[in-house]
Amino acid sequence: MKTKTVLALFIIAFSSFAFRIDVIDDIAAAIRSGNPKNISKFFIENIDLKVIDQDDVYSKQQAEMILKDFFSKHAVKSFTVAHKSEPKNGSQYVIGTLETSNGKFRTYFLIKLGTQSQIQLFRIETENE
Repeated sequence: MKTKTVLALFIIAFSSFAFRIDVIDDIAAAIRSGNPKNISKFFIENIDLKVIDQDDVYSKQQAEMILKDFFSKHAVKSFTVAHKSEPKNGSQYVIGTLETSNGKFRTYFLIKLGTQSQIQLFRIETENE
């Protein structure tokens, strides 16, 4: 009986870890697509968003429009994840580099982990910020 309980706990722990990795991979793929709708589907309803000089808390729809404007001026060439934090207190952050037709940008997003992990904070900054 103890063995089954330990095995069940191991499976649950591993599947929740794998789910977190998949979410980060899914978000990275959405950024690579350069499609604001693909990215904003991971946003909470009111997100702390910074895209170069626009910095405020926006509704999901407003944030999508800001990203649409950004990606219309900066076509995505690539996106790479540079660092992922360890999950802590139900959150995890990711830092990456977004290479576009007009240069490279540092990206940062904070994910609230849960049954439906969502981005609480999303930033696209020039590399020298």
